[in-house]
Amino acid sequence: METVFIRTTSDGRKIEVINGAVCIDGRAIAETLTDVKTHPNKEAILFALPNAAFMAGPVALTAEEASVARGAMEAAKPGINDRITIEERFRKGWNKRAFEMGIE
Repeated sequence: METVFIRTTSDGRKIEVINGAVCIDGRAIAETLTDVKTHPNKEAILFALPNAAFMAGPVALTAEEASVARGAMEAAKPGINDRITIEERFRKGWNKRAFEMGIE
């Protein structure tokens, strides 16, 4: 079990990434991070916490904290070792690049 400490809340609870999920005091609250720019309650979040960049469930994270959390979440994912899955990811990447360049 890999645990990465992010910060302590104002009331003393620890925010950590445990096994790929953001947790408060060991309880998972989010498995993904949401950008505040696309969050439906963006104005209220930025009014309360002007330096918030990402949300992990009910927890606002700064850009630096989110970077650490994203890194820990990615490190917890198992590696891809299936040949077909790897080739499919490359194919999608090449097609996306070609589409962006205007090649069809």
